[in-house]
Formats: sequence, C-alpha cells, structure tokens
Amino acid sequence: MNKLKRTEIFSRWQSENPEPKTELKYNDSFELLIAVMLSAQATDVSVNKATAKLYPVANTPRDIYDLGVADLKTYIKTIGLFNTKAANVIKTCKILIEQYDSNIPQTREALESLPGVGRKTANVVLNTAFRQIAMAVDTHIFRVSNRTELAPGKNVLEVEKRLIKLVPDEFLLDAHHWLILHGRYTCIARKPRCGSCIIEDLCEYKKKTEI
Repeated sequence: MNKLKRTEIFSRWQSENPEPKTELKYNDSFELLIAVMLSAQATDVSVNKATAKLYPVANTPRDIYDLGVADLKTYIKTIGLFNTKAANVIKTCKILIEQYDSNIPQTREALESLPGVGRKTANVVLNTAFRQIAMAVDTHIFRVSNRTELAPGKNVLEVEKRLIKLVPDEFLLDAHHWLILHGRYTCIARKPRCGSCIIEDLCEYKKKTEI
C-alpha cells in the first residue's frame, strides 16, 4: 500500500471520529493502568462492569493494595484469569507505592517491569494516559493491518514497528484508537463488514464481503 492510500485512510477515520478514545472507563492514569491490566483476554465491557464497582471503593495504589488479593478477587471475579490478575495488580500496587510514590511511571521500560504489564499494556498507557506516540497492537490491530495491507507483519511486534514507520506523522498519536475501533466494529474477524466500510475502496483485502 502506498503513502497516499495510507494518508487517505487515516484522513477518513479522523473525519468520522476526530478525537478517538479508549472504551475503557477511567479517571486517571492509575485507573487506566489497572483497567488495561484487567482487559487482557477480556472485553472492555466486562472490565468496565468490574471497575464500576471497584473504583468507588478503591482507586489508588494504596487503597487497592490494602484490599489484598482475596478482597480484590471479589470485584474482578467475572473477568477471565482473575486469579492471576488479582495477584499481579496487588504486586504492582506495592511497587508503585514503594518505588514511585504511587505515581505511574512514564517510560516503557519502567512500565514493563511491573507484574502483569507487557509491551501492549505499556503502550496503551503511554499513548492514552501520557499522549506519547506508541502503538499497542492487539488482535484487532494485527488483523486490520494485515487484512488491509496497511502495515502487514508476521507478528505483533513486526506490525507495531511497521505502523510506527508507515502511519503518516500527523495521525500517529491517535492511530492506535482508530485501528482498534475499526477492527472491533467494521473489520471484524469472521466476516468483515466491507459494504459499510468507509475505506473499502482503499483497502487491499481480496475477499471483500457485501455486509
């Protein structure tokens, strides 16, 4: 795909949704970090339901750490892998309290050193909370990048690096959100809704549908 096509694709997404946002509910960088940690292999809807009950009770590193693993589990038990996630959240809160004065670090290296925080989670926090250029490639973004030929790659890291290189600079800061929303609602996994897609004429997918 050439640069002109990529520019036009992002221009259309921007026109349709000038200020794209994550669908996770949060009020500050800590709430976002916890929500993203909980969202691994879970839907944003399920995470939002859980945090809607958790955050009014505990929404700081100290408050959640004081809950302890057992009590935290009661709030997130409807989310997949909640046992492991609860343990990681408590460990992360302890580190944030002891090493970062309960603040969220703003570098990928520091974020990835926290239990339960991988590259994708770190990228979401850096981009969404701190407005740094970062590309959090999940299954949706990986699919869209390969299917459209926007930035094809064999694995998530390859796609991430190609997107950072190929997405026009003026769209980089919000590109992650446009891509994930397109994959979640239009370029869906089993049968993409090509007929209602605003970039259908630019997409290089060869098996387009009429939906």
